[in-house]
Amino acid sequence: MCSIMTCYESSVSPEAFLSGFDRTKSRGPDDSRIVELDGVLLAFHRLAIMGPTPEGMQPFERDGSLLVCNGEIYGFGKLREQLVRKGYTFESDSDCEILLPLWFEYGPEMFPMLDAEFACVIWDGRTKEFVAARDPIGIRPLFYGYGADGKILFASEAKNLVGLVSRVIPFPPGCYWKGGAFVRYCDIAKPERIVRDPLDTVCRSIREKLIAGVEKRLVADVEVGFLLSGGLDSSLVCAIAQRKSKKPIRTFAIGMERDAIDLKYARQAADFIGSRHTEVIMTREEVLDSLETVIAVLGTWDITTIRASMGMYLVCRAIHETTDIRVLLTGEISDELFGYKYTDFAPGAAAFQAEAEKRVRELYMYDVLRADRCISVNSLEARVPFGDLDFVKYVMAIDPEMKLNRYGKGKYLLRRAFAEGDWLPDEILWREKAAFSDAVGHSMVDDLKEYAEGLYSDEEFEEKRKAYSYCPPFTKESLLYRELFEKHYPGQAEMIRDYWMPNRAWKGCDVNDPSARVLANYGDSGK
Repeated sequence: MCSIMTCYESSVSPEAFLSGFDRTKSRGPDDSRIVELDGVLLAFHRLAIMGPTPEGMQPFERDGSLLVCNGEIYGFGKLREQLVRKGYTFESDSDCEILLPLWFEYGPEMFPMLDAEFACVIWDGRTKEFVAARDPIGIRPLFYGYGADGKILFASEAKNLVGLVSRVIPFPPGCYWKGGAFVRYCDIAKPERIVRDPLDTVCRSIREKLIAGVEKRLVADVEVGFLLSGGLDSSLVCAIAQRKSKKPIRTFAIGMERDAIDLKYARQAADFIGSRHTEVIMTREEVLDSLETVIAVLGTWDITTIRASMGMYLVCRAIHETTDIRVLLTGEISDELFGYKYTDFAPGAAAFQAEAEKRVRELYMYDVLRADRCISVNSLEARVPFGDLDFVKYVMAIDPEMKLNRYGKGKYLLRRAFAEGDWLPDEILWREKAAFSDAVGHSMVDDLKEYAEGLYSDEEFEEKRKAYSYCPPFTKESLLYRELFEKHYPGQAEMIRDYWMPNRAWKGCDVNDPSARVLANYGDSGK
């Protein structure tokens, strides 16, 4: 990961700008640089992943224009070859160095050309204007806000802008900003066509496209590691990566010191694929001691996100402290595409598809936010193979009648896609899903609830929750999270749209806790 921050002719003082920028130093601990040109400040904290030589340091400057980008541009070599034929030269092996020449050649039409996870800001010295853009899923973070003088500021994280702008706003994924207006260049959740191929053809395409998504994310000039929960999604990513690697990959799992559901499955998957596996054990004390830190890192008050972040933050902290790994591959974004436990209750194919589109469009506020912050605060880079653009576009286009759980097993298409070829043991491939916040140990969520219950009497809870008109807390746990959020992000609750919850309009989903544990169909999940 890296961190970027920019402003143009702003009345924000250089000291305040630097103070805000340095709040995300952990995203890019290798080098820092701020460039001023034409009244523009562009700042960059670097985590050197691709082309780690000094020549790859940003901001990139070319012909009076500047660029900063937090991103990975997959297959950038082919684009660079095209630009070389047009007469451009390059100083580094950084994938992001191609972006300014692409802008000169194609303007905003460059953004749909990118197979990338990115957030970038361009200062076009020719037209004297800012341009900012974000990848179609929002895997890389970007926020903006307006200072007291009405001038816009952009930054990688909300914490960069707190105190500098009145309202911090997430930059919408799949959009670019130019001339004061947002333009959507890609709505990846909305399929351009419906795929009605036979089941075997669909499953073969899923397998081939996911393999390609993993393989391109193995390319790095630093050591790569893998988060392995023992669930279907991360296990598939690790199995593919191991098959594409010449030596054992390094996998990491975390669980509570008691009732850690997934540790045994992660170990089973690791033994099967032959990875070098590490287990991290966390305690109740570590969870409670880390709670405020995690909420400050995340910039959210959402219950699900915070619960699921506890284990991820602690395992990433351990990886940072004990290894030289700089890149982590994860299994996020599978649920939004293939379904959650609660989407078994979808009343029909159209409802399933509409829910999937909603979840994909909101990923940047929930699972993607969690993965980015927990990983980047520990000076690591997250790569998400299930978020591969080609893969997402294809799965979203599959006839939703095929994605409904008519098979007695959730995510059937994904499981069937890897049923042949000895990718994983059947106990992993066909195992029922357990939510990550539960799978690290049911006791973790229970501990958080118990801790919150002890902080407030019933009367205090009812009184304190009245302070919040926007998405008011509805449990003592949610009140605790909201109070800690407001401590670090005062008045910024609208950055998150709502509590992540199952679709309460569906029969069987009108619940008061986001955990799949409360659903009637949870069954043997996580056992």
